[in-house]
Amino acid sequence: MPSLQRLLSTGGDAYRVIAVYTQPDRPAGRGRKLRPGPVKQLAQEHDIAVYQPQRLRGSETLAEMRELQPDLMVVAAYGLLLPQAVLDLPNLGCINVHASLLPRWRGAAPVHYAILNGDPVTGCTLMQMEAGLDTGPMLCQRETRIGEHETCGELTARLAGLGADLLVDSMTALLVGALTPVAQNDERATHAPKIPKQAAAVDWGQPAVELERKIRAFNPWPVAQTQWDGRQLRLWQASVRTGADRDLPAGTVIDCHDDAIAVQTGDGVLAITELQMAGKRRTSAAAFVNAVDLDGVVLGRESQQ
Repeated sequence: MPSLQRLLSTGGDAYRVIAVYTQPDRPAGRGRKLRPGPVKQLAQEHDIAVYQPQRLRGSETLAEMRELQPDLMVVAAYGLLLPQAVLDLPNLGCINVHASLLPRWRGAAPVHYAILNGDPVTGCTLMQMEAGLDTGPMLCQRETRIGEHETCGELTARLAGLGADLLVDSMTALLVGALTPVAQNDERATHAPKIPKQAAAVDWGQPAVELERKIRAFNPWPVAQTQWDGRQLRLWQASVRTGADRDLPAGTVIDCHDDAIAVQTGDGVLAITELQMAGKRRTSAAAFVNAVDLDGVVLGRESQQ
């Protein structure tokens, strides 16, 4: 979305967006009615043709693209793989705005994995696309530090803006062939596959530092979660509490003070500050413990004796 916004606002006479490809409309809201995404809405506001194929390998889709006669295709968080026939269509090829400093974190979830692994720095890469998954030569990069308490949602939004700025700042050089492609070092590559929903379960035997990263990395999706007496608790925000480690089973609630629920982990104590019971709204830990007594409870168990 930010990449399209910036291209539309700065194109002028230098270049023109002639079409937008985006995912099909998805059901949303209580009525589960089909609702257009923000990319489609923005394109329609600017009277730009919108195409929403389920896949890009059909002959009709390829014929449509050929008729457009594009000079360049820009891909940003599209979610579909581009077959070689599509990659070969534009005169200047296909460019991807990728939310990592390649070759680190190739794949669908680079922001999640950067936070999960405690990376201090990440960024965006403008890459010439090829058939391999995020393996193409790099045209330019821009980096940024990851905030100490930054969630995946917050960092994703910030990187989307950073990537849009990088794209627009590089567009003139890109169109005249002034950017020199640099091959990625495959030996330094790391991979960020799609996060499965079942990965959201918290293992209290892990260190508090890793669990705090997981909670940030899985906010807003798939949201870290644990069990309490057969009920699901979703964990939205937490911090590591120093100097409070005790000889207790991992998952034990130590105390519910200072606006946090302190839980013993495999190494250190995690202080939960925002959580959500299944079927309820998100709430602060302080409000939660006013209604529920958790002292001594062991989280992660299906039921309490």
